[in-house]
Amino acid sequence: MLSFGASTFIWVSPFSTQYFDLVSKVKAMGFDILEVAVEQIALIDWPTLKALADENGLKITISGAFGPNRDISSDNPAVREEGLAYINDCLKIAADMGSPVFTGPVYSAVGKTRYVTADQKKQERHWCIENLQKAAQVAADYGVVIGVEPLNRFETDMINTIDQAIALVQEIDHPNIKISLDTFHGNIEEKSIPAAIRKIGKNLLCHVQGNECDRGTPGTGHLDWVGINEALLDIGYTGALVIETFGAPSKELAKAACIWRPLANSADELAREGLDFYRKNFVPAFIPQPEI
Repeated sequence: MLSFGASTFIWVSPFSTQYFDLVSKVKAMGFDILEVAVEQIALIDWPTLKALADENGLKITISGAFGPNRDISSDNPAVREEGLAYINDCLKIAADMGSPVFTGPVYSAVGKTRYVTADQKKQERHWCIENLQKAAQVAADYGVVIGVEPLNRFETDMINTIDQAIALVQEIDHPNIKISLDTFHGNIEEKSIPAAIRKIGKNLLCHVQGNECDRGTPGTGHLDWVGINEALLDIGYTGALVIETFGAPSKELAKAACIWRPLANSADELAREGLDFYRKNFVPAFIPQPEI
């Protein structure tokens, strides 16, 4: 059975200790998971957050925020080192918080979009793979899976499609490196999101962010949610389905993700109505129906 989650990005950026009231709010709404976007590690009192989540019966998943100084494919060795250190720190946090995954565009910086030569692309890919192979060993030690998330062409020039993500993961060839799917990005880059889900398959799909075509409230756009649900059923996916959108993005995040307008009347409304849509369109398929 799926677990439904809400990202801290819906309400605040960056998330910090002063926003720990979100734990009880998200639980009261009926979510199973609070997905914590780790923009600044030091802003969060992690042991207290873990204790609050446990008290509220709420699971935690961890996602990353990859600015220009956390780019493991950068041509600057210091930046690559900083990016790898950030990933490793987040893997420890994920383990401490009981998150089975650490997900995000781990391969590059969000907003890094350029036309580069084939040789430069090859070199950047080499740096990316080299660092993710190192991170995979750390992930294995902590019992956490790294979810490689493709982003659309306007947010990255490295991994846009499921095919590209599969190729990268296969080249890394480590059981702790898998694929995370965000349906917002898939709506732009995939011919069919259900087909993409089936192509990834149960063994590689480790996390799903079920976002609408405009990053607004799930169910208010034109995504093929019926097909998405059927595809998840077909592959036997029973992990998280998380709403990740941006209610109050920081200046840097707004620029990187191109968020220029409100995506709903309020963050609370988006979360509540999104969860209601999830329940109506996903849960029934996982609950055996009584025979008449």
